Amino acid sequence: MSNIQNVIGKPEQHLHAGADTLAERAYREIEEMIVTLEIAPGQVLSEAQLIKDLGIGRTPIREALQRLASEGLVNVIPRRGAFVSEINLSRQLLLLELRREVERLCARKAAIRATPAEQKAFSDLADQLGQAADSCDEAAFMRLDLQFNRAIVKACHNEFAEGAMQRMQGLSRRFWFQHYRKAFDLERCARLHENVARAISRGDEENAGIASDALSDYIVEFARSTI
Repeated sequence: MSNIQNVIGKPEQHLHAGADTLAERAYREIEEMIVTLEIAPGQVLSEAQLIKDLGIGRTPIREALQRLASEGLVNVIPRRGAFVSEINLSRQLLLLELRREVERLCARKAAIRATPAEQKAFSDLADQLGQAADSCDEAAFMRLDLQFNRAIVKACHNEFAEGAMQRMQGLSRRFWFQHYRKAFDLERCARLHENVARAISRGDEENAGIASDALSDYIVEFARSTI
């Protein structure tokens, strides 16, 4: 697995270390394989093979597949089994319509509700994103992007917005992973993330929303450029 795959593959690994349930572990490991395209779109997900490969029992595997189905990464068809969902630009653009609204809400509320410690973390994150843009460091940017995504949903202090964002992340990351080598402008994307983080760190609700929309515009542009 490449450095980028190591960064993108397990975005919540540190949150669960030492406290995994088997279903959570199964979810993370299968999600990683789907998002990084190790398991290709359209491929059948054999319960027996997953049990063998992961060393996890049938019930946790089934729970993980149901969770992945709720997030759109897996299609479960009665009497046929589970399949990895296809990557579809039209569906991705529909997802981004919702993501724009939820991310703007998260950014604006984070600017209002972030604690002083969270504001300091966003200031540090903005500095690091700026450095990643200057150096065009892909691995650093992806690590910081994951930190950004976690930090913004936490700092908005809205469990429903957090749940909605989590359900969209896997599909978004998989789409990026398929196309980033040919269509990704790292410096521009890092700067746009930096602007959101900087506005939140200052408690600037209005500009946090504006910066979030600018980032969403780029993400849509990126998606359309893959045609």
